[in-house]
Amino acid sequence: MSFAARTESLQLEGAYEVLARAQALEAEGRSMIHLEVGEPDFATPPNIALAGIDAIASGRTRYNPTAGLPSLRELIAATAGGRRGLALRASQVVVSPGAKPNLFFPTLALVNPGDEVIYPDPGFPTYRAMIEVAGGIPVPVPLEEKSGFSFDLDQFDRAVNDRTQLIILNSPGNPTGGVLPAQDLEHIAAAALKHDAWVLSDEIYSQIVFDGLTAPSIASLDGMLERTIVLDGFSKTYAMTGWRLGYAIMPEALASRVSLLLNHSIGCTAHFTQLAAMEALTGPQQSVTDMVAEYQVRRDLLIAGLNALPGVHCLLPQGAFYAFPNVHATGLSSRDFAEEMLGAGVALLPGTAFGQYGEGYVRLSYANSQDNLRRALERMQAMLRRRLG
Repeated sequence: MSFAARTESLQLEGAYEVLARAQALEAEGRSMIHLEVGEPDFATPPNIALAGIDAIASGRTRYNPTAGLPSLRELIAATAGGRRGLALRASQVVVSPGAKPNLFFPTLALVNPGDEVIYPDPGFPTYRAMIEVAGGIPVPVPLEEKSGFSFDLDQFDRAVNDRTQLIILNSPGNPTGGVLPAQDLEHIAAAALKHDAWVLSDEIYSQIVFDGLTAPSIASLDGMLERTIVLDGFSKTYAMTGWRLGYAIMPEALASRVSLLLNHSIGCTAHFTQLAAMEALTGPQQSVTDMVAEYQVRRDLLIAGLNALPGVHCLLPQGAFYAFPNVHATGLSSRDFAEEMLGAGVALLPGTAFGQYGEGYVRLSYANSQDNLRRALERMQAMLRRRLG
């Protein structure tokens, strides 16, 4: 049986692979703490859930425009634009079932075979997958622990050139929790303008930031809105992962091309989920404030505990809900560390699940209860003491 070459390098996301293994161990009666999957453990806020239920009950279950309901697109333009200091039109917004279509389809619309695409490493695995499916040449640029997991700008400068068609950013970042500082965004923007490159800025965690910080958007810099795709959605901020609802902001001409790809693949996003999204944006925001505050408490608990483990040290993440500790001093590879922890009843991900520069690190999600985080730290402590003496 033969398949198209574009699918040959595709692999399952590491989180799903480890989740399946952890669940298999649970089925055998093993106790497991799940820190591998990046999914809020909170319920969707009741006002949002009820809006979706009411929409289904009132028959809002039929086809609707491919790029999204005009009313939702207008609302996103106002709210998402307002948070970033951008004056947007509804025609610049494309709604999709989940955020991933608005990663893949702009890439397909922009990248020709042989075009180079710069992306962060360690980074979300879908970035490399979508580059390769489009026929582009993946160009990983390492994120540096010493700079808070921002780009190694020296390597970025060596990588970017006139063959660079697209630069992918992620801030706050998965798996690191790092936020790209404004001066680094200005450096990257200058390179994009010089080499006439597009930028895809994944800002799905933009509202999950800590210590009073904000995550600046490269789209707000001079000359960048017309060459930037901003990706965002409802999954992380509003605990709506299963609702499958994302959106992207992009120039109108590109939005038209992306809408065509959506039309011929997905058709449209469910009507009732979009009405729930409108309630999310217009209703009370206290649930978001409360969730972010709880994530910060969990972050502080987990990072303090990780830094007390032998052979482990971890930067304080500025956003998202991930810790990315350095485990080099344990003498274990990322994969071996993750395997040992799985055996100890803690499911986490090796840094290499996010690229070659993730070696020596592991990712833990603190979208889990404080009690479970404490139990996980106790198990990790016991395993490392047995392993390292």
